[in-house]
Amino acid sequence: MFGRVVLICIAALAALAAHARTPQGAARPDYVPDARCLACHPAQAALWAGSKHRLAMQQATPATVLGDFDGTRFAGAGEAVRFFRRGKGFFARTTGADGVERDFAVTHTLGVRPLQQYLVPLPGGRLQALAVAWDTRAKRWFALYPEGGIAPGSPLHWSGRYQNWNLMCGECHTTAYRKQYDEARDAYSTTWAAGEVDCQACHGAGRAHAESAARIASGGAKGPPVPTSNRALQSAHAQVDQCAACHARRTRLQEHAEPGAPLLDNFVPDNLRADLYQADGQQLGEVFEYGSFRQSRMYAAGVACSDCHEPHGGKLRASGNALCTACHNPAPPARFPSLQAKRYDSPEHHFHAEGAAGSQCVDCHMPARNYMIVHERRDHAIRIPRPDLTRRIGTPNACAGCHADRPPEWAEAAIRARHGERSRPEHYGEVFAAARAGRADAPARLAALATDAAQPGIVRASAVELLGSFGLRTPQAALADEDPVVRAAAAAAFAVHPKAERLAALPPLLDDARRAVRIAAARALADVADDELPPEHRAARRRALGEYLAAQRAMADMPAAQLNLASLFAAQGDVAQAERHYRRAIAQDASVTDAHVGLATVLAGAGRGGEAERVLRDGLPNAARPGELHFALGLLVGGRGQWQEAARELEAAAALMPGDPRVSRNLSIVRERLRTER
Repeated sequence: MFGRVVLICIAALAALAAHARTPQGAARPDYVPDARCLACHPAQAALWAGSKHRLAMQQATPATVLGDFDGTRFAGAGEAVRFFRRGKGFFARTTGADGVERDFAVTHTLGVRPLQQYLVPLPGGRLQALAVAWDTRAKRWFALYPEGGIAPGSPLHWSGRYQNWNLMCGECHTTAYRKQYDEARDAYSTTWAAGEVDCQACHGAGRAHAESAARIASGGAKGPPVPTSNRALQSAHAQVDQCAACHARRTRLQEHAEPGAPLLDNFVPDNLRADLYQADGQQLGEVFEYGSFRQSRMYAAGVACSDCHEPHGGKLRASGNALCTACHNPAPPARFPSLQAKRYDSPEHHFHAEGAAGSQCVDCHMPARNYMIVHERRDHAIRIPRPDLTRRIGTPNACAGCHADRPPEWAEAAIRARHGERSRPEHYGEVFAAARAGRADAPARLAALATDAAQPGIVRASAVELLGSFGLRTPQAALADEDPVVRAAAAAAFAVHPKAERLAALPPLLDDARRAVRIAAARALADVADDELPPEHRAARRRALGEYLAAQRAMADMPAAQLNLASLFAAQGDVAQAERHYRRAIAQDASVTDAHVGLATVLAGAGRGGEAERVLRDGLPNAARPGELHFALGLLVGGRGQWQEAARELEAAAALMPGDPRVSRNLSIVRERLRTER
């Protein structure tokens, strides 16, 4: 009887999961249907109508689906999908997470040009993006992962965590998005106010504005209507920060990010990390526009996104070089007094015949890179080509985009012949390249860069972050930097400093104006007992730690957030909570090496060495960095005096991580121990 009850319960749970609510629209008390906005603002409505914002996500219908669903079959890169219609519905027949091929209903489109993806509802309230997309220009199906090798069950499989719309896409393809992730069930109850990026996505909730405008129109009130809630769109830097909510590589800090709040109250933007940017700050990974633009002289001069892009339709304000020469001309606007007055759109400036390849401003100053296979995106750092940096540190230069057969010295000589010899100060890319290469002089150069007020804030923050990642001392001046991006990086980097230094420097930042700074300071002080903290800062630390926990829970469907929670609880000595979150990170993505190492460390510290060893060995088949697991195993078994086994594990680590000083040092110690015991 008991067995039958258990089976019935399991079946009931499975049925609930299978019929979990698909993400859907839901009314918000302070938002209005976009038709209310469009009726009063017809000019803006006309611009928005065909924009990428308007078409960011749509119900799958014959009018919105651009791909060929007439029984077309795509095969390649480990993907096999047949796209077809059944009645009024759109379907894809492909392999699911369980490795079984079946028909999946397509309910929504994602994006419109140059590619369109298709969303499939799966259990747990998920929408999943198929990994085969439609090229809207070439009119063809193509694989987003052409290298293949992504098996069913992998987080990168179309049915996996990293292709999950709720986690990866929804907040920037809808308005007033509410993810509503249930950590215990690993399921979603996602809703939105509008299934596209509409007026209120940028201007903020519009009910008060719309209702006051209606009262004025009916004669029931006088004066201008109540303004929309986002008043941060007027100044250049505040406007850039508003666009960065979606046009930046960043981490969310709040479940509900309201338009108009300062960027670092809602998000932490990524700095110039080696996996995201070239050493000189050129785009490498999929970083969108913000991090590049923050490096530019235009950002420093007060250029806003809307100076070049019409904000309602998203199109450029002019075509070709006319966009740039609106300011870069013999009579530049008084708004930009630092602009040199000259004729830029001429062969004397760009060295190419008018209309020829290389004569467009963007060819040299905004080189493009393809993302998602077919999506060309231009680098918004808007920099001068530097073939000299190519020669010295190996970064790309725009000249080579057309002259790939020429060495950088040739391009240097061409520039020198036309502009003369120039003496340039050290570029920050040279410092970052030295740091990434582990050069001995890098720490001093990074420290100088971190406090150089002439450098962009994102560059200073990146220098601080690099110092912290190497366990090096952070300049205390960075904690008082006027840019909150730098302060946040400095507070996080201070975590490696001795406790006394942290207690002396970080408590004032617990009351910083920006949430990102407060929570970085609180995390760096998380291991400090209450009675060690000055009394006047204890309440602020509690509040900021609460904000830190909320930030991680807002992203609890991402393994990185589970790791952050686990390491926080480990620092506070809460083994049970640390173990819980490490195990949850592993359940979300078994390839996350740091979760296995962190869990093993916590278990070993609690006297559970056998469990720790099993965690490390269980992680090896899927590990993204198996060398780290072998290294941890070597230390673990070596600590038990199993020197032969320690040598085997460390030798495996050395083979996978050649040149790693930690491995070579410990392997030498173990080998010496084996020699002395013979």
